Amino acid sequence: MDKDLASIQEVRDLLRKARAAADQFKDFTQDQVDRIVSAMAQAAQNHAKRLARMAHEETGFGIIDDKVIKNTFASKMVQEHLKSIRTCGVIRHNEQTRVMEIAVPMGVVAALIPCTNPTSTAIHNSLIAIKARNAIVLSPHPRALGCIMESARILNEAAASVGGPRNLVQAMSLPTMEGTHELMHNELTSVILATGGSAMVRAAYSAGKPAYGVGPGNVPAYVDRTADVAKAAADIIAGKSFDHGVICASEQAALADRPVSGKLMEEMRRNGAYFATSEEKRALERVMVGADGHVKPSIVGQSPQKIAELAGFRVPNGTRALVVMLEKVGLEEPLSCEKLSPVLGFYVVEGWKEGCKKAIALLEYGGLGHSFSIHCQNPDIVLEFGLQKPASRILVNTSSTHGAIGYSTGLAPSMTLGPGTIGGSSTSDNVDTLHLVNIRRIAYETLPLRPTTSSDKAKYRYNDSYHYRPEGEVADAAEKPVAGRSYGKSGINDNDIERIVREFSR
Repeated sequence: MDKDLASIQEVRDLLRKARAAADQFKDFTQDQVDRIVSAMAQAAQNHAKRLARMAHEETGFGIIDDKVIKNTFASKMVQEHLKSIRTCGVIRHNEQTRVMEIAVPMGVVAALIPCTNPTSTAIHNSLIAIKARNAIVLSPHPRALGCIMESARILNEAAASVGGPRNLVQAMSLPTMEGTHELMHNELTSVILATGGSAMVRAAYSAGKPAYGVGPGNVPAYVDRTADVAKAAADIIAGKSFDHGVICASEQAALADRPVSGKLMEEMRRNGAYFATSEEKRALERVMVGADGHVKPSIVGQSPQKIAELAGFRVPNGTRALVVMLEKVGLEEPLSCEKLSPVLGFYVVEGWKEGCKKAIALLEYGGLGHSFSIHCQNPDIVLEFGLQKPASRILVNTSSTHGAIGYSTGLAPSMTLGPGTIGGSSTSDNVDTLHLVNIRRIAYETLPLRPTTSSDKAKYRYNDSYHYRPEGEVADAAEKPVAGRSYGKSGINDNDIERIVREFSR
């Protein structure tokens, strides 16, 4: 059988198994679901190092130790967050409004997993799907097929070991465009989670299914004159260098307020930054960015030393990030794009207002709606950036990489970050388990349309606008007298009033 046909058939088989598992799983109790999710998270944590090594060896991206951190975050921290969330039965009951909310699973989740964060995204998306009592089928990026399939196997076996249905977590072994198309369009698929590039996200939203698509980021990091510059420098380099910059929320450019720009550069050097010369910058542009303005796959997730070598120069072994001086934004400044590598742009701006404008330009050039970080001690300036920036996450005095995913902030821990409608997504949230739950609402009557009992008749009176209003409540300003209508308890009507007025006027 041709590979594309075999891939389509495999998807159909996986979806049938997933639907059977989901149908069985939908009646599980909260205690049963939580026990399954806990077992899955523990298994993923136990295998965090091995999966990190597999991902690194298979893709050639990033740093093994940082991938271990990501896998631990996606399992342990996500589980800590999920354990207090109710996803079965009645999850909320408002006594005042008399509305009761019941969680209903969506069914089968189709999840497209990228090669940049393969195992951590597979773990996170599987945990939030299972917590919501769904089954999930993963479509791996071909470059990370082995490590994603192994992640799915570990998670599925852990679920089954504590009483979960078989085939709750599955992954395609023959990932093709045709197979992924079938996965997204098949009638058995209930909802799509698409984590990856813009083309993938557009394809997900074109499938005719409910979808959560999360695209690229081009994250600016503004350092104000009021900032703790030493901490800002350490945070920016930590975020930019983490796993060699493959997380979409990693800093792409530092915007330094002029009074602190010199100190920021000095502190960044202390933290392992290498500032490229003009010649080295031009060499980096040639090897890193294509004519279309997008970064070349060959440098994604590579070390600063390897990227410098490809560009024809050397940097010290302790270098954690390459920094290039930039002035403009756009095709004329190739390295102003999202770089998915430990290469950082550096702008000098005159005050926070210019910093704000430059940040907006960077977000518009490939990161609309995603994330933005600010290092500042003035809450008024922070609020202005929050009001003005077309970003869904404003990270304050922290690494953007770690803050956006909820590692160093109070945001929901997630490897799937929505950029909102401005970024072409249906959500601006850190995608969580409740995004994969339908809410069924039971709503009791709070205002009768017609009085049916004597007590109701005593409490309400008809006001000719299709409902009853409490006795004594002020009438709607638009309500006008109607000839022959009686008012109040006296029984006096319009004709009586007219007669009384004539008699009084004699």
